[in-house]
Amino acid sequence: MAILVVGSVAFDNIETPHGAVKDCLGGAATHFSLAASYFTPVRVIAVVGKDFTAEHEAVFTRRGIDTRGIERSEGLSFHWTGSYSGNMDEAKTLGTDLNVFETFEPKIPDVYKDSEYLFLANIDPVLQSRVRSQMSNVRMVCGDTMNYWIADHSANLAKVLRELDVLLINDGEARMLAGERNLVLAAEKVLTMGPKTLVVKHGEYGATAFFGDRSFPGVDRALRPFRAPALPLAEVVDPTGAGDSFAGGFYGYLASQRELTPAVLRTAMFYGGVMGSFAVERFGTERMQNVSREEIDERFKLFLEISHLEHAGV
Repeated sequence: MAILVVGSVAFDNIETPHGAVKDCLGGAATHFSLAASYFTPVRVIAVVGKDFTAEHEAVFTRRGIDTRGIERSEGLSFHWTGSYSGNMDEAKTLGTDLNVFETFEPKIPDVYKDSEYLFLANIDPVLQSRVRSQMSNVRMVCGDTMNYWIADHSANLAKVLRELDVLLINDGEARMLAGERNLVLAAEKVLTMGPKTLVVKHGEYGATAFFGDRSFPGVDRALRPFRAPALPLAEVVDPTGAGDSFAGGFYGYLASQRELTPAVLRTAMFYGGVMGSFAVERFGTERMQNVSREEIDERFKLFLEISHLEHAGV
C-alpha cells in the first residue's frame, strides 16, 4: 500500500574519515523513500531547485518512486554541509542553505489523496499539521522531528504529536521532548503527548519500541518495550541518512502488511535496522540505490541470528 512522504530533497557536502563528497543527493525524504521503496509503493512531496536534474530524478524513478509531488522552483535546492570524526556518532553541521526549501508549502496532488500511509519527515510542525489535516482518511501516520522543533516550536509540535500513530526520534530527542534523563520515564511521558507508539533510535546500538494502551487495536494488555539490535559493521563510511533509512525500512514494511500486530511491528524494527545498515556503507544514497531484495532478506536473517539465543549455543 502506498506511502506518502513529505520532507526534504537536498544536496549534501559530506566529509568523514573515509573521504569527502560534494553535492550528493540527500535529504530526509530521499533516504526514506529509497529505503521504503523495497517494500511498498512510495510517493514524494518535496521542493527542489534548478540544480535538481533528470539524472537526480532518475534515482527515484528507477526505484518506482512517484515523483509527481516534487515541486520545481527557481533558485537552488536545500544544501547541507557536515563532517564526521572519531566514531562518527554525531555530525558537525558546517553549513545549512535552505534556499527554495525555506518557503516550502507542501501541495498534495489529487492523485496522492488515496494514499493509505503518511510519513511526516523532519520539517516545520506547522507544515506537518497542514499535510495531516488534508489526509484525514489515511490508515496510519508516522512522523519524525528534531531538537530544533522541540526546543523552539513546542506548541506547534504538540499538535502534530496528537495526530501520530508512531513517532520516530533518537535518544536525545526523546529525553529533550519529555524533559527526563531516564529513557524509560521519557518514553512514558512522550506517549502521554499523543503518539500511540514511540520508536527510539540508538544509532549503532539499535532501536527500542515503547507501546501505549492504543498501540494495537484489540490488544488490551500492556506490552513491554521491544529492543532490536543494530548489525555490528566493520566499516561505516557515511552515517548521513541512516535514521531516515531506518524509518523507511520500518514504515515500508508496516505498509506492506495487511494488519498491524505486535509481531508485525517487531519485524518492522528489524527491517529498519537492515536498511539503516546498508545506508552507512557508502556515501549519500549510493548503496541504497543498488541494494537487492535478496541482500535485504539475507541481512534480515543475519539480524535474527544475532538476536536469538538458539544461535548462540545457549
